[in-house]
Amino acid sequence: MRHTLERLFAPLLNYLEKGDDPVGYRPSHRTILKAVSALFYVLTAALLALGISTGQLGILLPCVVFFAVASTALGVATLGSDRAVGRLWHNR
Repeated sequence: MRHTLERLFAPLLNYLEKGDDPVGYRPSHRTILKAVSALFYVLTAALLALGISTGQLGILLPCVVFFAVASTALGVATLGSDRAVGRLWHNR
């Protein structure tokens, strides 16, 4: 399963891991990235439940965006190297 996920996230991880410039990385960055991912998953679930209960389809676009952000953050936090996490954290 990990190999499949690494292939899925390869374009993003390759972009974040390239280069030789120094990157400031702390283990707390990975932890915070996982926490932010969990918060976005909770937000996605809450919006989806709200959209289903009210019957409005307009809530689907924010759900897709929040799910994509959460999945990207979790993928980089779990599969990425220290360099990838540091670059994602410090990109502005």
